[in-house]
Amino acid sequence: MAGKTCAIMQPTYLPWLGYFDLLDQVDVFVFLDDVKLEKQSWQVRNRIKSANKEQMLTIPALSVNGMNTMINVAKVDDRSNWRKKHVKTVEQSYAKAPFKEEIVSEYITMLSEQSNFLADITIAVTKGISDKLGIDTCMLKSSNLKESDRYKDDRIVEICTELDCSRYISPVGAKEYINRKQVGGAFADSNIELRYMNYTHPTYRQLGDSFVSYLSILDLLFNHGFSNSLDIIKNGRGPSFSYRDI
Repeated sequence: MAGKTCAIMQPTYLPWLGYFDLLDQVDVFVFLDDVKLEKQSWQVRNRIKSANKEQMLTIPALSVNGMNTMINVAKVDDRSNWRKKHVKTVEQSYAKAPFKEEIVSEYITMLSEQSNFLADITIAVTKGISDKLGIDTCMLKSSNLKESDRYKDDRIVEICTELDCSRYISPVGAKEYINRKQVGGAFADSNIELRYMNYTHPTYRQLGDSFVSYLSILDLLFNHGFSNSLDIIKNGRGPSFSYRDI
């Protein structure tokens, strides 16, 4: 079906609110999992709020080909018992949160993914949270699409074309690599409309004395539960805008 809207993002661990807003406003979402793993990135970690300070949850990832390990072939080091450690940290950090029991139970279920591949785990967690939020977007992995030697904006346009999508919504932060050759990148010479998401992080009731933004989705869920969180996420959404308007 022509006219579909697509977004493409690398799989990350327990993404922030804007990631889920992007998931919710497109028809097809592609996890870009056949690109290089960056161990000090959101691909393997995210932040929660413990009392009045931030705390990092990090998945120990194992390299397969040294610096050239792809996300989809990277494995996790379960010798460190990181899953139980993450659950314990989350339980302690949100001991007084109103939706603690509900979210801890679901978090444990999501982390029970039997695969020891990093992408399988992070994607399973993202899909599990999306399902609970009521997001029913079609989600695919780029490693399951046609093989390609293209990269960056050329690869994105190729994926959109393969999936018969006529519109692409991108985070504003991707503007630099999209515009590496020309304004609008490969989209300028295609029939695919490039638009940038317009998202302002919403504030919400949160544990602690001061509000901390850009945390993992877990913080919102512990404070407001699955049934209330999608509306809060959508509160930050503004109308997307054309790359020509920047």
